[in-house]
Amino acid sequence: MEYTDNPSGSQPAFQQEGLLHRIINRIRRSLELPDILTATVAEIRLFLSTDRVMVYRFEADGSGEVIAESIHDQILPSLLGLHFPATDIPTESRNRLLLERQRVIVDVSSGKIGLSSLQSNDTKEILESENIYYRQVDPCHIQYLTAMGVQSSLVVPILHSEVEGELLKTKLWGLLVSHHSQPREILPAELTLVQQVVDQVAIAIAQSNLYTQSLARQKREETINHVTTLLHKLPKLELQAALEATITALDGIGGRLYIEPTAEIYTYGNQPKMPLELESSIIEQHPVWQKWMDECKQGQIWVTNNLYHEAHLRVLAFAFRLTQIRGMLVMPLQYRQQFIGVLSIFRPEFNTEILWAGRREQHPQQQLPQISFDVWREERNGQAIAWTDNEISLAQALSYSFSIAIQQQQMYQEVQMLNANLEVRVKEKTAELEKSLSFTKVIKQVSEQIRRSLDLKTTLQTIVYEVRSLLNSDRVIIYQKTGESVGEVIVEEINGTWLSTLGITTPDGCLPDESARFLSQGKIKAINNVSAYHLSACHQEFLQSLQIQANLTVPINIGSQLWGLLIVHQCATPRDWQDTEINLIQQLADQAAIAIQQAQLYQQSCAAETEATAKATQLEQALLELQAAQTQLIQTEKMSSLGQLVAGVAHEINNPVNFIYGNLHYASKYTQDLLKIIDLYQLHYPQPHHEISSTAKAIDLEFLSEDLPKMISSMQVGADRIRSIVLSLRNFSRLDEAENKPVDLHEGIDNTLLILQHRLKSSVYFTGIDIIKDYGDLPLIECYAGQINQVFMNILTNAIDALENQGELAQGKSQLSKPQISISTRLSTDRSRVLIRIADNGLGMTEEVRKRIFDPFFTTKSVGKGTGLGLAISYQIIVEKHGGMMDCISELGKGTEFWIEIPIKLLRKFNVEEKQEVEKTLGIDLQ
Repeated sequence: MEYTDNPSGSQPAFQQEGLLHRIINRIRRSLELPDILTATVAEIRLFLSTDRVMVYRFEADGSGEVIAESIHDQILPSLLGLHFPATDIPTESRNRLLLERQRVIVDVSSGKIGLSSLQSNDTKEILESENIYYRQVDPCHIQYLTAMGVQSSLVVPILHSEVEGELLKTKLWGLLVSHHSQPREILPAELTLVQQVVDQVAIAIAQSNLYTQSLARQKREETINHVTTLLHKLPKLELQAALEATITALDGIGGRLYIEPTAEIYTYGNQPKMPLELESSIIEQHPVWQKWMDECKQGQIWVTNNLYHEAHLRVLAFAFRLTQIRGMLVMPLQYRQQFIGVLSIFRPEFNTEILWAGRREQHPQQQLPQISFDVWREERNGQAIAWTDNEISLAQALSYSFSIAIQQQQMYQEVQMLNANLEVRVKEKTAELEKSLSFTKVIKQVSEQIRRSLDLKTTLQTIVYEVRSLLNSDRVIIYQKTGESVGEVIVEEINGTWLSTLGITTPDGCLPDESARFLSQGKIKAINNVSAYHLSACHQEFLQSLQIQANLTVPINIGSQLWGLLIVHQCATPRDWQDTEINLIQQLADQAAIAIQQAQLYQQSCAAETEATAKATQLEQALLELQAAQTQLIQTEKMSSLGQLVAGVAHEINNPVNFIYGNLHYASKYTQDLLKIIDLYQLHYPQPHHEISSTAKAIDLEFLSEDLPKMISSMQVGADRIRSIVLSLRNFSRLDEAENKPVDLHEGIDNTLLILQHRLKSSVYFTGIDIIKDYGDLPLIECYAGQINQVFMNILTNAIDALENQGELAQGKSQLSKPQISISTRLSTDRSRVLIRIADNGLGMTEEVRKRIFDPFFTTKSVGKGTGLGLAISYQIIVEKHGGMMDCISELGKGTEFWIEIPIKLLRKFNVEEKQEVEKTLGIDLQ
């Protein structure tokens, strides 16, 4: 409904009644206060035809905020959502607004202010609502309204009454304010209607508060019922779920439930962090916290909006520094004056932004009237939501529910414990009967073991195993006496990771003579607690070094002599030894004595047989060693003879070859000279004598001239080849090198390959073998050259044999690759050793064969083709003579590879060892 713009006159009576009727209907139809206030300011602005009508609500600190507003054509700026400080309305004016319900009308153009009170502050009588008293307005007020662009202002207080205890207390809830940018007179009738509307708004505020309180009570009851249900859920209390529900209901970000009797702690969400160096990480166990709890009265809830402002929490504040926790609510849990625990709820800090109508002066004594109402943003950091009375009341109810539930649970657990104790006693009696039966079975089992076996160690091991299992002890040992006051542990059974005592002997003097006499008389010694028993310092220190807390010692006597001891150790804790346990150990010690006697007789009967067998084995081993040494000596002598033969043949061939090789150069020169003379004769005498022509034709002079230089060149090549072979034979034999000296390993490998060249060539039945060389940059290696060449010869010969055997097996098959041998040499990274790898792509060998490849007399070749000593001697040369390593890598179907690694400089000790080995083998002194 629209009203005519009549700023100086009143609206018709029926329109005033319609306005009031609409406001009342709006209040009745809705309980949402924001909707009611929005409709109210709109209706009043239309009724008064002013530029702005707003509802201003006071905060707890006296400041206020515009929460509803209606403006006309943006003539005046919007103030919705803006805050105004408490100082904008003096305390005296607030009191009159509250106590006298004073309405304020300001006309800026005339400089007058109209005051209309509805109640006398002195007599509390109700006054006429249309009485308006005018006087001059304060200049500061004029400046304030002028800065807002206002020429006419109407302020009506909104009061709200609440029940506090048994009293009804009225407070100033807010203001209904009308602003107009032009001068305007507020008529008494208009003021009366606005007051009636404000009274209805006050009723709406009361209804909204009642509705809100009703919802809060309903939610409170739902929360209490939900938490109570969780706390009484069977068979186990849902304490964690109840804690989470409580934290959610109180708008917390975390919380903790600490139960004092059991030191249980339940947590959810953000938690304080105690430093690691403290004895306990539970804040409720901190002395400051516990002292604070002792001071709390039953049912008293303690709250704070900022825990850093609490003096008694200053010591504990460091635990909250790294968290977002700012506010805290603590509920002590008590049942009938008994402290049960504590329930704590945490609230976070947050940052807020307040929109102020204009920037505010920081120093109140220097304040001037506000001249600007532009929006000014104020940021407030580290704020926390204040705990309300309803939340504290809810916390009290929940703490009572927690107390009852925890107490009931503890009582239930006590009853369960009594029942459990009764069950335990029944089980103990049953266990005693079962243990007695088990003891009987163990004794029977040990007796049968003694009859079945004459192996003493097996029988004694069975005894200690059965004793340890049956008594559930930490260690059981059998100690054999080896002297007058000394002995050692010969059998042991351990449970867990306790120290082993096998082979440990008793220190001299640690076992007193009276103890030995006591045990030799067949008496048992039970120590329940080593630290509390009267022992010598040496004996007690010895037992503690073995981690023994309690022990049970039973003698094992053979006849009247003390043979040893059967000892049970308890290492974890002291132990009270029972009579049934002592009787069992005594009977098993007697069984052990019987087993020992039988074993001694058996050992005596077997001693002669063992001695005879040992002598026969020694003779057989000596024979085998003698045969091996003889065969190796023959092989060494054969290689030495072969070297001498090769060196002699090379020397004998070398002389005529040198004669031929030395004259071939001159023969070639003379031939060229003769052919040149013939060419000159043919040039200067083109028509020779008939006899010369016939002879030249008969000998085919032209062919002879061409072929004779070629023939001499072929002779040169052959002589070079013979010289190379002779040199290789000499280098291979190395008879002129009795001691080790630096040599070129590549030269030795090449000489060996040259000697074996005839086996590498292809034939009718063999495709030949390709040699792939991958030589590294090696220095001269200090070694026994002849022996190293022998190693190369043995390995390459075996590789050729394997590839030839593969060729014979693969005749007529094309799927096999061409045989090849790869030879590579490298220096180690520290340049102190050289690595030689010789690999073939043959058939390889099985793992069983590879493991025995270096054993003497082991061979996979047919009879007459191998002695089985080649690789054994090669291994000895590399490992024992040169201090190197030799290994074989092979897999069936993937070829074989030998690794040889020797030092660049041969150590002197290997020369000494070699000399000693020769002396030992030949039985002579080489000095």
